Amino acid sequence: MFSPEDILLKYWGFHTFRPLQREIIENVLNGKDTLALLPTGGGKSICFQVPALCQEGICIVVSPLIALMKDQVHNLAKNGISAAAIFSGMSKRQIDQTLDNCVYGKVKFLYVSPERLQTAIFKERVKRMQVNLWAIDEAHCISQWGYDFRPQYLQIEEVRSTHPDVPVLALTATATQNVVGDIQEKLAFEQCNLLQGSFLRPNLSYSVLYEDAKYSKLVDILQKVNGSSIVYVRSRRKAKEIADYLSQCKISATYYHAGLKTDERSIRQKNWLNNKLRVIVATNAFGMGIDKPNVRTVVHMDMPESPEAYFQEAGRAGRDGKKSYAVLLFNLADKMQAMDRLENTMPNIAEIKKVYNALGNFLQLAIGSGLEQAYPFDLARFCKQYDFNALKTINALKFLEQEEYIYLSDSVFQSSKIMMKANKAVLYKFMVENKQYEPLIKYLLRAYSGVFDGFTNIDEKKIGEILNSNKIKIVKALSFLDQLGIIQYEKFLDDTYLRFLMPRVATIDLAISKKNIEKRIATYKEKLEAMIQYSSNKHICRSNSLLEYFGEIRGDRCGICDFCVGRNKLDISELEYENLMKLAKEEFGDEEHTLEYIVSALPFPNKLVLTNFLKWLIDFEIIIKQENGKYFWSRKK
Repeated sequence: MFSPEDILLKYWGFHTFRPLQREIIENVLNGKDTLALLPTGGGKSICFQVPALCQEGICIVVSPLIALMKDQVHNLAKNGISAAAIFSGMSKRQIDQTLDNCVYGKVKFLYVSPERLQTAIFKERVKRMQVNLWAIDEAHCISQWGYDFRPQYLQIEEVRSTHPDVPVLALTATATQNVVGDIQEKLAFEQCNLLQGSFLRPNLSYSVLYEDAKYSKLVDILQKVNGSSIVYVRSRRKAKEIADYLSQCKISATYYHAGLKTDERSIRQKNWLNNKLRVIVATNAFGMGIDKPNVRTVVHMDMPESPEAYFQEAGRAGRDGKKSYAVLLFNLADKMQAMDRLENTMPNIAEIKKVYNALGNFLQLAIGSGLEQAYPFDLARFCKQYDFNALKTINALKFLEQEEYIYLSDSVFQSSKIMMKANKAVLYKFMVENKQYEPLIKYLLRAYSGVFDGFTNIDEKKIGEILNSNKIKIVKALSFLDQLGIIQYEKFLDDTYLRFLMPRVATIDLAISKKNIEKRIATYKEKLEAMIQYSSNKHICRSNSLLEYFGEIRGDRCGICDFCVGRNKLDISELEYENLMKLAKEEFGDEEHTLEYIVSALPFPNKLVLTNFLKWLIDFEIIIKQENGKYFWSRKK
């Protein structure tokens, strides 16, 4: 077999690995369960793709991101590597065919969404596969202490027992120490084995700007820093509003959120990726799996709910290693809104049961029905019909998901597929007898090569435009041809769907764990308070503040965040700075003083530098002015 370096060079054209990649690969090849904690853009996929290619057999990759699965399968195929994916929305025939290829074919990578792990067909077929590695992407999702807990990830331990001697490689870019321990426990590691890269991004300048006029400040930032940008907001309405405002200010921008049609999302994303648009204003639906190296600024107009979410979203800036900026615009209203979310968006047990009962009525399900059925689900219409608070309803659905009653997923649109089943003679006879279908069949044969050999991706909307028809009529015609056995047509729904994991039960029989609810609320509160602290703190290096949250303690400042830039302007050494801080704090004590008194009292020879130092203390609210004109040492420091 080839060495890891041979594989890296053969398929990716690189001669050397990035930091820590080689050590992770070596652990996996030695059969060790491994948790790899690498920052965003740290090359996590190489860590499982290379060792899998070094060995006989197939690597099973568990990922919650359908778009990312598609991209990785596509990229592997471009490099001549056979890969496949199974996710929600595929038909039973497609799943069956894909799994057969993994058992009997030469597929090296099978990507699966977590909810597919417990299906009977997957559990049966995976036993017959020659698995060489389990790769768990976004592994923080398995931890209830994580910011994006997915109950489906808890099934991984049971599935890996089908090949107990095969090592597990868990990968994530964001995990606190609690989450690190929980991941290894939930995945049944034989022994703890963490390989962690530094979270430090030396080229990324973090700033928190205290602004009430956020829109004009955003324009100011974008005018000062050239290049591509992402602007994150919390609401769809705000995304459009800000994109329109930027366009009026002669800054090319568009907006992106999950409520847009898939083809529209795709066009906007593509235009931004190809630099036809400079700014994309988006909700957190945007970004996962997007690898655009030259993003110069990521601006958050609203405070995220956790340091993990902020670190991951801000980390989409500067992946090319060049100087970039992550800016959070923050004010008192943001803090108040955050506390309001904490108080008013977490449902109690009665409210969760009310949402569950409404779901059954909304989908017209009788008690005892609905098992493993997927239903198109419009959250906005559901909330409006029952007068539910949207955020509280989302959290109620998450609790129901955690208790394994339902699964709710934002389905990313996948291309429909067709395969020609009838031979050419049968097709000719059919077209003679059914003239209305002749243009469609001829177009399919002409436009989609290989349609007789296997499934081929199609675009119903495009077909409709070319044939002077529309998507609805084309879908209807293809469905009819499928019923007749002329073609095999697999249509994907561009919709959000809800799946019942067990039959609907009467509300009185709904068992909700009070302990799980309390734990989730406590975790949410802890992360929100940590984010408030990061946003409010003016007394510490921003980069070090984030690193410390993830358990990485550094003694030196980053030198480029808003705190450090202000600190650098003082033009004094670290020793002088520490000495001045100590002397000033002692001189103030618990009393109030004028600046003139402090300047005269502190034994520092350069009074101009000392005056600038005190102004800096004021700017960062280490000393605070009273109504009488005097200053006191802030208790925050």
